[in-house]
Amino acid sequence: MRIVFMGTPEFAVESLKALIQAGEHVVAVVTAPDKPAGRGQKIQQSAVKQYAAAQNIPVLQPEKLKNITFLEELRSYKADIQVVVAFRMLPEVVWNMPTRGTINVHASLLPQYRGAAPINHAVINGEKETGVTTFLLQHEIDTGNILLAQKIKIEDTDTAGTLHDKLMIAGAEILLKTIRGLKENSIIPVPQADVTLNSLKHAPKIFKEDCLIDWEAGTEQVYNKIRGLSPYPTAFTYLQGKILKIFEATQELTTHNCVPGTYQTDGRTYLKFATKDGFIHILMLQIEGKKRMYTLDFLRGYRLD
Repeated sequence: MRIVFMGTPEFAVESLKALIQAGEHVVAVVTAPDKPAGRGQKIQQSAVKQYAAAQNIPVLQPEKLKNITFLEELRSYKADIQVVVAFRMLPEVVWNMPTRGTINVHASLLPQYRGAAPINHAVINGEKETGVTTFLLQHEIDTGNILLAQKIKIEDTDTAGTLHDKLMIAGAEILLKTIRGLKENSIIPVPQADVTLNSLKHAPKIFKEDCLIDWEAGTEQVYNKIRGLSPYPTAFTYLQGKILKIFEATQELTTHNCVPGTYQTDGRTYLKFATKDGFIHILMLQIEGKKRMYTLDFLRGYRLD
């Protein structure tokens, strides 16, 4: 089959690489336009563009997906199927273009955790498993018929970052199985409405205000929030009037008489914040205006009362 691949970040590269290494016929790649990034605001190419260029695959970078010139160029590749991994929302004129439709690789077990941040929300909610799903795109986001799904265990120490890497690899594997199954006509699409669930959980985009830690919450809830927002966009609190981002922590369940949100430290080896039923021990942090560091290094150079 002639495949057009659509994606932007590193998460998508693994799937594109899997298709190329398996000998699938990727005729073009669609990715985000180059944009300035970093302190120097140097123009940066997406991870997908860099890999595609190295493989001599034609790259399309439309500003607008309904642009007539882009649509004509996309149509010229005569794709049998389009594959979407970590890309923006597509208009119908794009996803309905290939003869066999457009498939998406989503980082959850659909219909659970539809939305922009499925990895983060699964960890924040303390889930013990998640997975990847391939499905056919249709009008409403993340609601199309399911093709294949694969479960992945979430460890108690997993962060959004470590889980991202696991799902990135699993996503590439299930994509290959899906492409092969579609070529062999061995996959029967399943409507998401046919999947039995006790309750439906969503994964909306996370904003800065969602990252502020509520120390009045339970220890486990705070711990899961820190894991689910690490390394990005990162849970934070305030320390002596400055923003303190927390990347790594451990939890301690215990009774105490401390006010939630107050901290304790010996000034050398530990820094912990009280919750309503325990403490969160900070292992890696970043105080406003400084670089990320381990707590031991932070305490050596920062005076805390």
